[in-house]
Amino acid sequence: MHGHEKSGPAVVAGKPVNAAVEEAATESVEPRAGAKGNAREPDTTRVQNRTSVAQGLDRIRQAAKREGVRFTSLLHHVSPASLSEAFHALKRDAAAGVDGVTWEDYARGLEPRLDDLHTRVHKGGPYHPLPARRVYIPKPDGRQRPLAVAALEDKIVQRAVLEVLSAIYEEDFLGFSYGFRPGRSQHDALDALCTAIDRRKVNFIVDADIRSFFDTVNHDWLIGFLEHRIGDVRIIRLIRKWLKAGVMENGLVGASEMGTGQGSVISPLLANVYLHYALDLWAEQWRKTEAEGDMVIVRYADDLVIGFEHEAEARRFLDAMRTRLETFALTLHPEKTRIIAFGRHAAEQRGEKGKPDTFDFLGFTFMAAKSRKGNFLLKRKSRRDRVRGKLRQIKDTLRQKTHQPFDETGRWLASVVRGFFNYHAVPTNSRTLAAFHYRVVMLWAAAYKRTSQRAHITPQLLDRMRSYLPPPRILHPWPQQRFAVKHPRWEPYAGKPHVRFCAGGA
Repeated sequence: MHGHEKSGPAVVAGKPVNAAVEEAATESVEPRAGAKGNAREPDTTRVQNRTSVAQGLDRIRQAAKREGVRFTSLLHHVSPASLSEAFHALKRDAAAGVDGVTWEDYARGLEPRLDDLHTRVHKGGPYHPLPARRVYIPKPDGRQRPLAVAALEDKIVQRAVLEVLSAIYEEDFLGFSYGFRPGRSQHDALDALCTAIDRRKVNFIVDADIRSFFDTVNHDWLIGFLEHRIGDVRIIRLIRKWLKAGVMENGLVGASEMGTGQGSVISPLLANVYLHYALDLWAEQWRKTEAEGDMVIVRYADDLVIGFEHEAEARRFLDAMRTRLETFALTLHPEKTRIIAFGRHAAEQRGEKGKPDTFDFLGFTFMAAKSRKGNFLLKRKSRRDRVRGKLRQIKDTLRQKTHQPFDETGRWLASVVRGFFNYHAVPTNSRTLAAFHYRVVMLWAAAYKRTSQRAHITPQLLDRMRSYLPPPRILHPWPQQRFAVKHPRWEPYAGKPHVRFCAGGA
């Protein structure tokens, strides 16, 4: 690893100031948390591997904190040890790619397999990524989201490279970027946004939607952004191979001229790099030089919410952002991007026009309301389409489980409801939780009644069904409370003037 002065693309103005890393993270397809150790590999070897990998990543992290460093030698960090760690971090039950190889298949004879993979990657030629397998998962609105499932060896190499690149870019990404980052979750982003709206002078919200972001990422711009920090041509060559590998659907391989496969291991980081240079740095500069009133930003992947004190500034920013994104081959969805009056004074500003507008972010609908004492209260409710979509999935699955034992169905429903509550059980959302709980019981009762003409729904049976399900109660603290615990200092980035508000970067 060597440091040299950066000479990145002309489109990038200046070096981003450091934005720190926080706690717990989500990742869409392959979580960062490692799977339990493979019994075929001695624990001492795993510990040694983990230690050596961690030390190498820490050296990268320390170098990345220095101004002007461009990394010209990184591939040696993709070692047999890092490949082993990457393999054990993958989900054991994840879907197989076009090669049909599962985690358990690859675990047999793991060490020679990884040694061979390491040799092929470092030779630069014998390693050829396979096309990703196209699968579709249902969306809450009834449509389907396309995902790209990579072959197992491609997942391993991508994860090893991901850890190296994350060590660099976590020192660059700004505080208001939350998506798919270590130490950051969707609820961290929600807490930051709620705290910002509650504590800052937010009167208007820019609710922005980037149209088909993952499908429209421009490869040339992405490589240019990466080369601003990454000078190792072998790493860049690997990323080009992944971008060009294509997708197989119905036995046919389609070439990839743009986009980064949503669902792949490396895709979230590449998306964050793209938006870091195309949007985040520019937005932060705009906030410093153009905004006179308060301005708060929270971004989770391609979901973006910006709050303003003044409507005129919100409109100027939206016009400028539209032009900025078009420069980098991105467009805002004309029907899903808007400016609304929202915040402490939204009702007064609307006058006789009716209730204040609402907006959606990360599965919740945000509403401006008043507490019993007449104070401003920011309310969140689960998005109606998300609730309906989840209930539709439960109904369809119950039909398939008609002849399964009662207890087995109860345990399955309990896990589904528990998962829903773990995310949605936030303050001000109790009515939705209770309604969801009630609807699940009714769906189960209707499915049970179809099992036999003699089946009768009695109060005792309904009580038995309810006993299987977790009760509808609030599990998350108020966002301001959790935010204050995680970020005890209101301005933790003292000395880093680009972050105006909170560790969440809002």
